This record gives sequence, structure tokens and C-alpha cells, in this order.
Amino acid sequence: MANTMQFDLVTPERKLASFPATEVQIPGADGDLTAMQGHAPLITSLRPGVLRATGADGYKSFVVSGGFAEVTGDGVAVLAERAVPIEEATGTIIDSMLDEARSLAAAALPEDKDAAMKLVHDIETLRGTVAI
Repeated sequence: MANTMQFDLVTPERKLASFPATEVQIPGADGDLTAMQGHAPLITSLRPGVLRATGADGYKSFVVSGGFAEVTGDGVAVLAERAVPIEEATGTIIDSMLDEARSLAAAALPEDKDAAMKLVHDIETLRGTVAI
């Protein structure tokens, strides 16, 4: 496959994906982005959302809760706090992510409240976009 780059997705528990990809769509904390071969190097934090990587077998989608993505000219490495293939993203999994975020928001210090509520909102939005 021409114009590919290496795509790797790992969590603390396991490696979820490792294959050549033509593009990777990343839910960045400061906005979504698409990385392709030759992309300028960058590191971004992730917001809860759907990460998609297009490879020889079509695209594969994953629900991510947060983490970091490192983009280089020849690869994308995603280190996710929590991630599952989209076909495994049940209501129970997303609800547990939402419960955890709400719990953190309730305990957040006043100066951290806005960021904590944004996390809750991002997961609520994710729940609405994933067919479960």
C-alpha cells in the first residue's frame, strides 16, 4: 500500500492495533485531526471520542477515553488511557466511563471544575455518536 505509515494503539492493558495505515483520524483535545504520511511531528492529548485508522482492510474504529497521540512523518503512536474496538463499545462500557467522569467532576476542586465538566460532556457526546 503506497503512502502508508505505521499505526500503533496501546492501552495499559494491551496492544489493540499495529498495522500500516494511510490515514489516522484522531480526536484531539484541541480539535480533531487527520494524520497521513509526511505529517508534521506533533504530540496531542486525546479527548473521549472515536479514533479511526484506514489500512489495507478498510478502516478500523476504536472508542478512546483519553491519552496521548504522537504523530511523526512515518507513524502514529496512540497511548490511550482506555480504548476498545468500536464493535465492543457497549452501553455498559461507555456508561462506566461516564460514571467515572461524573464522580471526578463532583470531587473536582473549583479551579478544575470546568475541565472535569468538559470531560463529562465529551463522554455524553461520545455516547450519542456510538451506536450501542
